[in-house]
Amino acid sequence: MSEDLIKVRGLNVTYKTSKGVFGKPTNIYAVNGVSLTIKQGEIFAVAGESGCGKSTLAKAILQLVPTASGEIFFKNQNIFKMTKPELKNYKQKAQMVFQNPYSSLNPKMTIFETLAEPLKINTDLGICDIEKTIKEKLILTGLDESCLKMYPHEFSGGQRQRIAITRALMLNPEFILADEPVSALDVSIQAQIINLIKELKEKCNLTFLLITHDLSVIKYLADRVAVMYLGEIVEYGLTEKIFKTPKHPYTKALLSSAPQITKNNSEKIILKGDLPSPANLPDGCKFHTRCPYAMEKCRQQVPFGTEISPAHTVRCFLYDS
Repeated sequence: MSEDLIKVRGLNVTYKTSKGVFGKPTNIYAVNGVSLTIKQGEIFAVAGESGCGKSTLAKAILQLVPTASGEIFFKNQNIFKMTKPELKNYKQKAQMVFQNPYSSLNPKMTIFETLAEPLKINTDLGICDIEKTIKEKLILTGLDESCLKMYPHEFSGGQRQRIAITRALMLNPEFILADEPVSALDVSIQAQIINLIKELKEKCNLTFLLITHDLSVIKYLADRVAVMYLGEIVEYGLTEKIFKTPKHPYTKALLSSAPQITKNNSEKIILKGDLPSPANLPDGCKFHTRCPYAMEKCRQQVPFGTEISPAHTVRCFLYDS
């Protein structure tokens, strides 16, 4: 069995707004007590609708946003207790591919400058070795050397995302966090980037954390998936298990909403009510305000994880033993 590469335990991320109701500061509870484990060599996906906290979770793992409490481990080492050299090594080994390739690349830098920058900052390589490394990474992502003298605006969205992925590979990472890597691309280009991610996982022995709301991408790419709602993971396990036998009412609603040519519209599950504000979270189970099966204890108590099988866990009182 693969070793654990990333472990998250009881992670909480809270944003403070400068002004809330009546001018008072307000807390936004973006991530609430999340625990998960990402195994080496797998693609682990986090799914959920906009505002569920999945992108904030990803950024917290890479220390791009401050955390309120909890622990994050990289190869069993707590990143919050790392020395400066250890933390620098972690940030080299853990890279991120952002959602929008139009904004993640500096428009004033050539592609060569963009790709050379991480090597100049983090290594002692000379210019010849930098050029050699860049050319090796370009081959991996299907780009040509002719792009190096050009600027980001001269490329299509798919090409820019390939450049962004190339940049993430420059320091030979072990872990790549891909935040909605295809959602800003044309449908005709999405499949190319999805296949590239799958190829890079095998060729470079990479581990991916995939953040996406696109269930078809998860079904094709991910080995395991966690479903988030209002900053909490409500169900997780092997992708095949989650898609074939979803247990949590929210997971069922998500899967029923995915567009499928053969699906009858009458099978869709329409959730009642609006998504509660993360500034004013419901008591008990966070989903009870929209759940068709809500019981009295759902309004008062927080459900713990129930193991449906060794590869499938759900947080719901319907399965509470």
